[in-house]
Amino acid sequence: MPEPRISVLVVARDEAHNLPDCLAAAEWADERVVVVDADSRDATLEIAQRLADRLAVRPFDDFASQRNAGLEIATGDWILSVDADERITPGLASEIRRAIAHDDSPIVGYRIPIRSEILGRRFAFSGTQHDHPLRLFRRDSGRWVGLVHEVVDLKGPAGALLGELRHKTIPTMSTFLEKIDRYTTLEAEGLAASRSFRAVDVTLRPAWIFVKLYVFKQGFRDGMEGFLFCLFSGVSAAVRAWKHRELTLARRAT
Repeated sequence: MPEPRISVLVVARDEAHNLPDCLAAAEWADERVVVVDADSRDATLEIAQRLADRLAVRPFDDFASQRNAGLEIATGDWILSVDADERITPGLASEIRRAIAHDDSPIVGYRIPIRSEILGRRFAFSGTQHDHPLRLFRRDSGRWVGLVHEVVDLKGPAGALLGELRHKTIPTMSTFLEKIDRYTTLEAEGLAASRSFRAVDVTLRPAWIFVKLYVFKQGFRDGMEGFLFCLFSGVSAAVRAWKHRELTLARRAT
């Protein structure tokens, strides 16, 4: 029987600095699919047109819809979802091929560990090294749900892989601040549609997030970069909550 085909799926906006290396690390796959945000302001589209096997361009509405748009045009038996600032290691690529070779396996999805480099430093404690999101799944067994922190709604059992994705995220403080502003806006909109504003989300939750990351997850061992990551993670929670409050007050006034 022929080996199962793999489609690597990337969603990209203003990722001209990341996309070439991301797609180069996915050359081993049978197909590379890129969904480009129509509002990209750099050369992301041109790069995707040159390097991707399949391409979709659409206005951004939410992350799940962007990824599902890629799912619609992908042709592989399995989908491996990566972000433009992530790199597939050779070890992970080999492990994936071995894992999906068993056509009689009941497993229809796999969780993959992520290793972060934040502000130029490889994190060992307070980054995403404890994250094992579901990134690989049979194309006919999963679909993304969620506005911001989207997840795969998997129809069947999932396994886990040991190979890792390298995540070169938040290279500069400017990037960090831009990311906080963009993501908290989307998160606040989702919150405003589902529940009421809570003052505790501004007063207590940010401090708890900092303590959880810096103390309990030992972010202090990630140096000055770890301190800033933990601090701004708390700030992000406060900004999200305040934007939620602003949306709530604006809707009451209408």
